[in-house]
Amino acid sequence: MNINSDSKKENTFDAIVVGTGISGGWAAKELTEGGLKTLVLERGRDVKHVKDYPTMNKHSWELPYRDQLTAKERKDYKVQLRPGYTLKQSTKHWWVKDTDQPYNEKKGSFDWIRGYHVGGKSLMWSRHVYRWSKVDFEANAKEGVGIDWPIRYEDIDKWYGYVENFIGVSGRKEGLSQLPDGNFLPPLDMNCVEKDFKKNLFDKLGRTYTSGRVTNITKNHNGRGKCQSRNLCIRGCPYGAYFSSNSSTLPAAEATGNMTLKTNSIVHSIIYDDEKNKATGVRVLDSETLEMTEYYARIIFLNASTINSTLIML
Repeated sequence: MNINSDSKKENTFDAIVVGTGISGGWAAKELTEGGLKTLVLERGRDVKHVKDYPTMNKHSWELPYRDQLTAKERKDYKVQLRPGYTLKQSTKHWWVKDTDQPYNEKKGSFDWIRGYHVGGKSLMWSRHVYRWSKVDFEANAKEGVGIDWPIRYEDIDKWYGYVENFIGVSGRKEGLSQLPDGNFLPPLDMNCVEKDFKKNLFDKLGRTYTSGRVTNITKNHNGRGKCQSRNLCIRGCPYGAYFSSNSSTLPAAEATGNMTLKTNSIVHSIIYDDEKNKATGVRVLDSETLEMTEYYARIIFLNASTINSTLIML
């Protein structure tokens, strides 16, 4: 373990962020733009925007088995396959192999979907983003269920807008109280069938049919190109047309000069100072050399997903 005093000085930062998925990327962006020297740790490999999207422009006939998994691969990715259509030859490199990363569960009780690489599940998500409404924040208190939310829609409204302005969200403003409007880019166009269905649904039933509110941008935004409607998003978009850590927050963090990104760095545990009653750093295992190193900071963000963040704290 690397614990000499000189090393401790070299390994001390203002902040540490564990994980590079959607929340980790945001933490890195905000901390570095605030002037903090920030160490960002990722347990998996590096994925550079565009450069490391190997199948982004391939046709199905250019891929093994016309982009379908073999019977053996379906067993290797048994859990990761449960969401359905997302895992193919063209995308399997984003998912962990379940035979390499097994876990125990009661049959059908939990699908642990994982992607261990820079960007995490921000490269694999469905890109739909909806604001919670007043109804959502007040429901527990009004219905006597669970614990009341400590905040209300009014408290978070401006932060919804802050995020939307950066990531780019396409959608239609409908004025629905249960689905608050945001700061939208123009929506993706409806086809003729959808337009006819929308009209008839409203005319006959008074119901609203609207476009999904998604982070597929419909015009150039923050250095990213608009969506080309290729339906190949999950392979990685060379235009940067959907929001991911790789296309958006991490480049913003890197541009500050305040980010140090370390890949293949598995956070083993939190360093806790009993005298200060505070977390002071993290222990990190290099997955290639198996060397353990300690890093220190006044601020530590755990963004390694719900389960892995909990494992680190335990």
